Amino acid sequence: MSTRWWARVSERWAKVSKRPRAVELTALLLLFGATVGGCFVIGWVTSGSLALWSGILLSAFCCLALFWRNRHPLPVVGFITVLTMVEGALGFLLTPLVMGPLMVALYSLGLRADRAVTRNVSLLAAVCVVATGLFLDPYGHPVLLGVVNPTAWVLLPALLGSYVGVRRAYAADRARQAERTRAEEARHHVVQERMRIARELHDIVAHHLALANAQASTAAHLYHTHPDEAFEMLTTLSATTAEALRELKATVGVLRQDTETGDGLAPAPGLAQLSDLTAACAAAGLDVDVTVSGPPQPLSPGADLAAYRIVQEALTNVTKHASTRRAEVRLTYLPDTLSLTISNEVAPSRAFGAAPGSGADRGFGLIGMRERAQSAGGTLTAGPTPDPTPGRAPGPAAPRPRGFQVTCTLPLHPTT
Repeated sequence: MSTRWWARVSERWAKVSKRPRAVELTALLLLFGATVGGCFVIGWVTSGSLALWSGILLSAFCCLALFWRNRHPLPVVGFITVLTMVEGALGFLLTPLVMGPLMVALYSLGLRADRAVTRNVSLLAAVCVVATGLFLDPYGHPVLLGVVNPTAWVLLPALLGSYVGVRRAYAADRARQAERTRAEEARHHVVQERMRIARELHDIVAHHLALANAQASTAAHLYHTHPDEAFEMLTTLSATTAEALRELKATVGVLRQDTETGDGLAPAPGLAQLSDLTAACAAAGLDVDVTVSGPPQPLSPGADLAAYRIVQEALTNVTKHASTRRAEVRLTYLPDTLSLTISNEVAPSRAFGAAPGSGADRGFGLIGMRERAQSAGGTLTAGPTPDPTPGRAPGPAAPRPRGFQVTCTLPLHPTT
């Protein structure tokens, strides 16, 4: 029952609050009625010896002045304080009803002015009330009723208004901080999404273009000596470019969607498509040896995609930067992690990682692989393969050529 009643009251108040001028006018009329009622009570107590018309007129002026309390709080407080002193000098006992307009004005001042101004103005109003009770009261009311009680009622609304103002400022500051936090989080999510899209497009474009370049170069080399093999390589090149266009179209299509529905979209690649990846590399002239150790275990979708893209990018780098035509991929399933190792054979020319500071080191391949591993909760290291003869004594002989190796560790999250 009480819940329904409160719901009705809330609904009606929501309708009324849409008309603030009408609400304010109604409140001031009620305040005027209460103030006039206080004057009548005091006149009745004093056996009608007061001129009640003067109390009604002064109360009307005070309530009218309250219309400007929000825009000009200080002048309104001063004006109403003077009229309240006039009421006291006419013999009206300054009760809470008679001082209602002054209390409302001081409360509004506490809401909008700083604490120092509110304190000084409220103390000045209290001094005026005390002076009225001590020196201007023609009936000599008791000190408790004519001085102490009015002073307390003057200070109370000022303190309450100051407290409410501080709480509102605190709430507004918290709201601004929350808004800034939401804006920062939104910018962070946008940056993360842009990086994710950049990694995805880089992996798609770099892999297929590297394969297409290798196939085109091989076809040009074989054109005069083995035209049949060159024609077959060109056929494979057409399939590679078509696959690149298909993946680019699918990725851009996802970016252009305004919803998150996955209708008509191909699933994200994973280690299950590793055989297709090695076949594409073989068509470009790169033989990939895949070794799996340990019983295969399922990965989370994010880790599975990261593992596939890391292998894809590493093999793409072999195709672009290494002189060797062979690479090795080792997958080691441990109880809690998956270890990926992609390495190219030792060759007399440069490896796909190249030396630090070379042209190959200025790309985004290794950066993207590290970011993918970190996004899946793993780690990645890349560098030249370990020296097969670490104990070899230094001498004038030329150093043994070394390949390049990428090692990645990803956590396993089996699905149930």
